[in-house]
Amino acid sequence: MKNRVFSLMLKGLFVILLILVAAPIVNMLVSLSPGLIEYVFQDKDIVRSIFFTLEASFYATLFGLLFGIPAAYLLARNDFWGKGVIEAIVDIPVMFPHSAAGIALLSIYGSRFIFGKFFALFGIEFVDTAMGVILGMFFVSFSYLVNSAKEGFKKVDVHLEYVAQNLGATRFQAFRRVVLPCSFSDILSGMIMMWARGLSEFGAVVILAYHPMTAPVMIYERFTSFGLQYSKPISVIMIYVSLIIFIVLRFVQHKMKVKDKGKR
Repeated sequence: MKNRVFSLMLKGLFVILLILVAAPIVNMLVSLSPGLIEYVFQDKDIVRSIFFTLEASFYATLFGLLFGIPAAYLLARNDFWGKGVIEAIVDIPVMFPHSAAGIALLSIYGSRFIFGKFFALFGIEFVDTAMGVILGMFFVSFSYLVNSAKEGFKKVDVHLEYVAQNLGATRFQAFRRVVLPCSFSDILSGMIMMWARGLSEFGAVVILAYHPMTAPVMIYERFTSFGLQYSKPISVIMIYVSLIIFIVLRFVQHKMKVKDKGKR
């Protein structure tokens, strides 16, 4: 009897959670209409902001791969003094308010500050530029990729690398041909989370680079300037675009996991 009550309580709490989370999303999804679609795609600024958001988050994810994969591999394969501090630094951007992240970025990448002046020598600026948007997205989301890749690397037995090296492979070849394929589903999961987090970023981006406008910034701008009626269409379209891409990527990830299990 007690077990049954406990089971019912768990199911009840789970249903409440689903309702609380799903209700706002479903309400937005069912509000899509031909007129709303027509309104959105007739507004070139909205279309431009949506495609720019997708593109900027994609480039932020590419930067995450370039810098995050080596970091994840080093953290997964090595124990050293200060490792806990470095792992905490990787996690910090997720933990503190993203408006604070924007202030932190502006305080060092602004045109009057050290990194801003340095990159300006190469013609790269971050305030109110696409590079600033990408930087903001990267800063608040790269830890998802690093942590997911790190867990994937930990799952790969280090002895497989030793075997590959004993058979004549270099350490890089062992990493590329053994470690990466075996942990790719975890890396892909991290990429999906990083890309998705970049799409939704507002705080860091709006402070460092208000322009060019991403979809979240445009939603905020339309809401504060014209109200809910003019901001809701952008929100609905972004939810649909994100949901479709997210489902496709998750489907690909699931197929890859099934394929990996079949090989084992």
